[in-house]
Amino acid sequence: MREVGCPEEDLFSFLLSRRQEDLGYRNILSSMCTPPHPVAARAHAMFLETNLGDPGLFPGTAALEELLVERLGALMHHPKAGGYATSGGTESNIQALRIAKKLRPTTSPNVVVPASSHFSFQKACDILGLEMRAAPLNARFRMDTEALDGLVDRNTVCLVGIVGTTEYGMVDPIAALSDVAEDRDTFLHVDAAFGGMVVPFLDRPVPFDFRLPGVASISVDPHKMGMSTIPAGCLLTRDPSCFSHLNVETPYLTVKRECTLAGTRPGASVAAAFAVLEYLGMDGMRAVVAGCMENTRRLIEGMETLGYPRAVTPDVNVATFSCDRVPAGWRVSTTRNGHMRIVCMPHVTRDVIEAFLKDVSDTNA
Repeated sequence: MREVGCPEEDLFSFLLSRRQEDLGYRNILSSMCTPPHPVAARAHAMFLETNLGDPGLFPGTAALEELLVERLGALMHHPKAGGYATSGGTESNIQALRIAKKLRPTTSPNVVVPASSHFSFQKACDILGLEMRAAPLNARFRMDTEALDGLVDRNTVCLVGIVGTTEYGMVDPIAALSDVAEDRDTFLHVDAAFGGMVVPFLDRPVPFDFRLPGVASISVDPHKMGMSTIPAGCLLTRDPSCFSHLNVETPYLTVKRECTLAGTRPGASVAAAFAVLEYLGMDGMRAVVAGCMENTRRLIEGMETLGYPRAVTPDVNVATFSCDRVPAGWRVSTTRNGHMRIVCMPHVTRDVIEAFLKDVSDTNA
């Protein structure tokens, strides 16, 4: 740290130089986040100093968190779901597995996840001392439920399904997983961090939520397709009392017990997430999702016209291709199988898609 403080003008000149090193979202095609909606930015600025780690000090912000959980619970067909605002899918997944482990004590606990699961499950299993068993995928990159008989046993504390897989944008057969969870009396967690704010707004949404009786918990990230500020995730549970298994004593706070993983928790992004949902409503979100899906279809059409076939037809707005030549100036990613991966977020507009396709054509001419 400097002995003498830096002049404000010099400081912000330095910060600006660092900010200019960032790519800016326009040419980033690999992110599952997007610039926040203007309403989110405005709401965030109103709650900068709030800390949900001690909610009694910020009762208005705590009330917004309850409303956010209620809105997301209703979207998942369970307005009375338990829940709280997390930092995102990783925290939500860790907490869901913590609950599942508490509910089924065993000396050799394991968790069954699809091979397409997010890397946060590796972190969660490492932290919690859980054996992670990966179920293979079928030809459409969804969990092969026929393989579960050899994986799920009496020590399985949790079964996991994904709604909107990170690499290929697929939805696992959650209805079938729900049946298995009920039959085996096993906790089923649905990681819908990305797809949870996409699938409900599709023309023909596939059931994946609390309508299915075996679903015990769901993770949803408003800072992805919900266009909130970062960080804004949410963990929802069918039974609100599940969170009591995670409580620790907090004697010097305004609340005497807390179940959250983080202590200090920002209230600003919670207010932002709630504001976007209220401002857009169901119709507004449907329009956003419809635009992203239309751009995904246009991208697939354009890439295939150029000779780069899709790896799979996605369920949500993630497109993958057999193409290893990336035009200069664009940021895309690659799946574990070597496919080019592009996420058609709200900032990836039709104009951006057309510009990218032109550069792909020019690069490979």
